[in-house]
Amino acid sequence: MITTKGHLAPGTATVGSEDAVPSLRLAMADYFTLGNALCGFMAVWQLAAAAHYAAAASVPLQRDAIATAVILLLAAAAFDLFDGRVARRFGGSGMGAELDNLADVISFGFAPAFFVVSWGTLGGNGGPAPVAAAAAVLLAVVVRLARFSCQSPGATSFSGLPGPFGAMAVVTIVLLDPPVLVGTAAVLAVAWLMVSRIEYPKPRGRLAYAVLAWMLGSVACLAAWAIDAPAGDTLLYSGSSLVLLLMLAIPFYVVMTRRGGSDDGTADALPTPAPPTPREG
Repeated sequence: MITTKGHLAPGTATVGSEDAVPSLRLAMADYFTLGNALCGFMAVWQLAAAAHYAAAASVPLQRDAIATAVILLLAAAAFDLFDGRVARRFGGSGMGAELDNLADVISFGFAPAFFVVSWGTLGGNGGPAPVAAAAAVLLAVVVRLARFSCQSPGATSFSGLPGPFGAMAVVTIVLLDPPVLVGTAAVLAVAWLMVSRIEYPKPRGRLAYAVLAWMLGSVACLAAWAIDAPAGDTLLYSGSSLVLLLMLAIPFYVVMTRRGGSDDGTADALPTPAPPTPREG
């Protein structure tokens, strides 16, 4: 049976058969998706424990706890990046798309929203503004996942900033620790980007491995920052700036590429659609 994302799931009857039902057994790709959800939950748990201790002891959030939570979110993004690739390679289950959306809400909606609330509560007198920004992030992820579920399979780009990148952008803003109102405005801007119509290409082929390399580089920078390496702060701020620039560079590159194609008379040539995937990642 064809799933809601157009992927033929193993263990299902042929299309048109009266007893065609989706497979309810977990496929290999689903374990990557569950790893995504588990990492998101562990990141929230790590940050909640650190925030509770900081509030009780009247001290700032511990650096190692923050770094651990961020590394867990990077791991969640890595799982999300490759669950779709595994599904295309080995096949997925009938519930793969639904599992992926639920996991993404945890890791890229609730977890970064919790980062913002913890930072706004312990970091300054922002009042309800950080809570509103956190709610905007969570709702933006829910809306973009619902919108993605309604899009036709085979698209070569995302409409709006993908959830993993949006989550890491939000966490990056928190790590830079700007004034609360400035940070709140930046988080709201990221939430808007996630529900905007700006196109972001899907990370496939070399681009997917480039994204993975960026994630590994981010983990290395955060590890250096967490252990208070000599250049830890420099690496943190440099990596954070690159994350924020990446959000602007990708849609700019897409616009310029299309404009160049129009000048060559090839703008009307439609790209060959990629194989359908049941997952946003």
